Formats: sequence, structure tokens, C-alpha cells
Amino acid sequence: MTDLQKRSLLKAAALTAVAAAALVGCGKKEEPPKPAAAPAAAPAAPKPEPLKIAFAYVGPVGDGGWTFAHDNGRKAIEKEFGDKVVTSFVEKVPESADAERVIRDMAGQGNKLIFGTTFGYMEPMLKVAADNKGVKFEHATGYKTAENMRTYDSRTYEGAYMAGVIAGKMTKSNTLGVVGSIPIPEVIRNINSFTLGAQSVNPKVKTKVVWVGEWFNPPKETEAATALINGGADVLMQNTDSSAVLQTAEKLGKRAFGWDSDMTAYGPKAHLGSAVINWAPYYIKATRDALEGKWATGSAWWGVKEGAIDMVSVAADVPEDAKKKVDEIKAGLKGGTFSIWKGPILGQDGKEVLKKDEVADDKFLGGIKFYVKGVEGKVPAGN
Repeated sequence: MTDLQKRSLLKAAALTAVAAAALVGCGKKEEPPKPAAAPAAAPAAPKPEPLKIAFAYVGPVGDGGWTFAHDNGRKAIEKEFGDKVVTSFVEKVPESADAERVIRDMAGQGNKLIFGTTFGYMEPMLKVAADNKGVKFEHATGYKTAENMRTYDSRTYEGAYMAGVIAGKMTKSNTLGVVGSIPIPEVIRNINSFTLGAQSVNPKVKTKVVWVGEWFNPPKETEAATALINGGADVLMQNTDSSAVLQTAEKLGKRAFGWDSDMTAYGPKAHLGSAVINWAPYYIKATRDALEGKWATGSAWWGVKEGAIDMVSVAADVPEDAKKKVDEIKAGLKGGTFSIWKGPILGQDGKEVLKKDEVADDKFLGGIKFYVKGVEGKVPAGN
């Protein structure tokens, strides 16, 4: 084959390849575009830090009364909010300079909501609150507030009045006894309310009081209860934090009430009922306020109406008419149709402190420094 023939063949092959390529190109379908890759998922928002909450307790958690009731409220917070909160407490914090140190340390540890659970913490908390504007402070039973500190209390006098109704029915000597802690209006109001409740069913009742000067001191509470029993009292109430009064009544064959918590187990034979405080409703509300940014200063005073006060575990031998009356009182307090402090009410000196049908307001109740008629002795000087 000559060179000319070779060139002719190569040229013909090339033209054939070009034509074939053109035919394939004309018949090729357009491929759909590939879908765009999905954008990378945004990183999950970091889980908010739990709200750190601290409690300062004046007594031991195991006191069976006041502090035990507060700690039940703390546990209710944990149950309600789970991992949204972290709680802690310091027990047996004296009402002294130590209180300021402990509360200041709580703020320094990053707690953003701090509860001080006794009257004597009021001034220390005010000082610490002034230096920690980003922390919310809650003070129990006090009356001073600040921009970042509010107060809360329970209407313990409602429980005292119901206890009085039972005591008035159960006493044989017509002499009741009260072991008092600190002679502040809160405690004096409870002694008076106990007496008024008893007088509502038994006008012959009189009440004796022994003051111990402390919230929690079982030996002193025992001595006081013994003195009252030796003085003729056969039914005792207390405004102290331990179960010593009930235990003393059990030992000496008399009757008594639990206070702040259900104390049945400490003296089952002596126990007539327990005037209890349920702090859970308020503590849950306060925590929710803080979590939702709705917390604001102010004052709260909750009782039967809000589920904060009750009379529980009433003894089987309490007469049915007394039990019925207690139930009626609860219903009236809850519905706002019954007032404990409604005139006429006489002071110890026989003078009217409330006129007929006059109902005491909270300002009046918060300033009670006198005994009502039927309470023996004198309110300690300076109160």
C-alpha cells in the first residue's frame, strides 16, 4: 500500500469517528442536576446551667420540726424541677455573725437563689444582698425587704388555733401549757391563737407559758414542758423546733401536739394532732419565678388557703364534734369565710383589742406584743 493510500484510509477513519461522536452527542439526554448537599446541622445549643439554690437552716435537718419541714420543701424543689436546679444546705447556722459568713459564702459559691429560714437572719441577709445584686434572697418570717430580697412566712397561728380547739375539748384541768421560743410577735400571736381556739369551745381555759429563749434546745424544752405539767397543765403546745415537748408529755402521761411537722412517731400516746407547715408550694413558686425571670421583691404570707398550713394526724380519741369543728375552720379559712382574729377580743387586762365584728388585718397581726385574756404571766420585757 502506497503512502497516499494509507493517508486516505486514516482520513476516512477520522471522519467516521467524528460523525459517530456527533450522532452520540445529539442523542444524549440531559442528566438532572445532583441535589445540593444538605447544610450541616447547626450545633445544639448548650444546655443551660442549672439554677443553684442554697438554704441556711437554724437547726439540724433531723429536728423533726421546723428545719425538717423546710428541708422537705427543698426536696420538693428537686422533685419538681429535676436537673434544672441544684440545691444545697447548711444546717445549725446560729442567728449571729456566723449567719452573715455562711450566707456570704453561699453567694460566693455561685448560688443565685438563697433561702434564710429563720427570723434572726434578716439583718445578715440584708447586708449580703446589698453586696450581691445578681443574687435573689428569700427571708423567712422577717419584715425587711430589698430590691433583691423578699420575705415569706406561713400563718402558723391558723394551726395553733385549730390545736386550741382540740385542746379545749381534751383538757381535764382546764390548764393548757405552751413552751415558747423567742418572744417576737409571731410566737406571741401563736400562743394567743391557741388560747382563743381553746376558749371557743371551753371558756374556762387558761394558758401558762414558759419561755426558753431559743428555737432549738431539747434539754431546755424538756425542762419547760416538765415545769408546765408540774404547774397543772395537762395539754401542751410549743413554738419550738424539736419534738422534746411531745416526748415529755408522753413520758409524764399528758397530751401534746406536734409542731411544724407531723410528730406522731415521737409520742404516739400523747399526740393529739400536728399543726404542720408545708413549705413546698411557696418554694416551688419562688424557684419557678427565678427560672422564668419573674422573680420580684415583696412579701408573702401563706396559710390554709394556699396549702401551707394544716392540722394532721388527729388522735382517734378526740371527740367527733371537735374534729368536725376543725374541718369547718379549715374550710372557712380556705374559702375566706372564717377569721380567727375577729372581735370582740380582749387583752389580758380586759380591754378590747378588737371590737365586735372587727377583723384584724395583717398589720395588726404582725405587731402583736400582748397576751389575750386567759393567758397568764407577762410578755418578756422589751417585746
